[in-house]
Amino acid sequence: MDVCCVGSMANACFSQVKRGSVGCGESGIWGDGIGNGPKTTKVWDSKVAKSLKSRSSFGGRKTGVAFSVLTSDVNQETMVFHAPMFGKRTADPKSVASIILGGGAGTQLVPLTSTRATPAVPIGGCYRLIDIPMSNCINSGINKIFIMTQFNSASLNRHISRTYNFGNGINFGDGFVEVLAATQTPGEAGMNWFQGTADAVRQFTWVFEDNKNKNIEHILILSGDQLYRMDYMDLKHVDTGADMTVSCVPVGHRWNYPKSNDFGSEILPSAVEEHNVQAYVFSDYWEDIGTIRSFFDANLALTEQVVDAIISHGCFLRECSVERSIVGVRSRLDFGAELKDTMMMGADIYETEAEIASHLANDRVPIGVGQNTKIRSCVIDMNARIGKNVVIANKDGVQEADRASEGFYIRSGIVVILKNATIKDGTVI
Repeated sequence: MDVCCVGSMANACFSQVKRGSVGCGESGIWGDGIGNGPKTTKVWDSKVAKSLKSRSSFGGRKTGVAFSVLTSDVNQETMVFHAPMFGKRTADPKSVASIILGGGAGTQLVPLTSTRATPAVPIGGCYRLIDIPMSNCINSGINKIFIMTQFNSASLNRHISRTYNFGNGINFGDGFVEVLAATQTPGEAGMNWFQGTADAVRQFTWVFEDNKNKNIEHILILSGDQLYRMDYMDLKHVDTGADMTVSCVPVGHRWNYPKSNDFGSEILPSAVEEHNVQAYVFSDYWEDIGTIRSFFDANLALTEQVVDAIISHGCFLRECSVERSIVGVRSRLDFGAELKDTMMMGADIYETEAEIASHLANDRVPIGVGQNTKIRSCVIDMNARIGKNVVIANKDGVQEADRASEGFYIRSGIVVILKNATIKDGTVI
C-alpha cells in the first residue's frame, strides 16, 4: 500500500492502494495498477486503413471522441476504439476510502479538549468538527469512511453512533462508517499507542486486506480539525498520475520539523524526494482550527451568514440579547442576559422548570446563563452554569490565565468557561 498524507497546512490527500496490479497493466496511457486500461483489437481492414490515413483527426471527428469503424463486409476485421481510450482519467468515488484522523491530545485547544477528542469539539451550534470532513466525503460521493480515534474518544464515538446511524435515515449504499480505535496488535510496534498521524494509519494497513475492501484503489486521509468545503474528486489525483496528492493552501512560512511518525513533518518531506507528489492548491475558504483563537474566529465568522447570530434548536431565550454569537443546542438565556462575540456550546440535558426553581431557591446555579448577565468574547463549554449579574468581559486584557479552580481559562485574550463549570452569581471576570 502507498500511504498518503496530510501536512500541517494541508487539508486532504489522495494516494493509491496497490495490491500487485489493479488494472490490466497493458496501457502506457493509464499506467500500472490504475483502473481498467483500454483494450484495442489490433487488426485492420486495408480499405479502412487507407480511408483513415486520408483524413485528419480521424475523419474530421474531434480527438477524444470514441467511435467505431464499420465496413460492409462483416468478415473483414476492423479496428474498434473502446471508451475511454481518449477520455479523462478520474477516480471513481466507489473506489475511494477516506480515513479521518481523530486527533491526539489536542493540547492547543485545551481546555476544550480536556475531556474530548478535538474532532468532537462543538462548532456552529449543533455540529462537531468531525461533521466537516464527514459532510465533505458524503457530498463527494465517498461512502467508505474510517475514523481513527485514540485520545478522549468517548464523546466522539457517541456522536458518530448517534449521527451516522443507519437507522436514522442515512443511507450509505454499499458504504460504511467505521471507527478504528487505537488498540494493541501483534509485534513490537503494535504494543504502542499511535505515535503520530502516519503511525496511526500504518498500524491499520491490515484493514485493507479485508474482503469487503477489495475494491478500494485510493486512500483519502483527512484531518478532523479544519473548517472548509471541498469536493474531494476535484483533487485530480488520477489525472496527474501522482503517487500522492496533497491539498494545501499557500502560507507565508514553513513549519518546523521533524517530529517522528508524523505526515506533515516527516513523511511528506521524504516522499517529495522519492515519489511523484503533486499539490492541489485549494483557493476557497479554509481554516485550520488548531488554536483557541482560530477556533473562536472561525465560529463567529459563521454568524455572518445568518444575520450575525446562530441559534440552535431546543433553546430557551427570554427577553435577552444575542449579537454576533452562537447559541448551542438546549441553551437557556434568562431575562436581561447579553451575549456578544460569544460561542455558547449548549447543554447535553434539559433542566425542568421545577429543577430550575429548586436551584434558584437553594442558591444554586441552573445550567445556562442567568438574569442580567453580560458576556463578551467568550467560549462557554457544554453544561456550564453561569449565575445572575455575572460580568465576563476581560476588561483588563489578560492574554493567558489558568483558573481551573474558578471554572475558566483565558487563551489569547478569550475567556473559556470550562465544561460543567459553575460561575456564581455576581462574579466578574
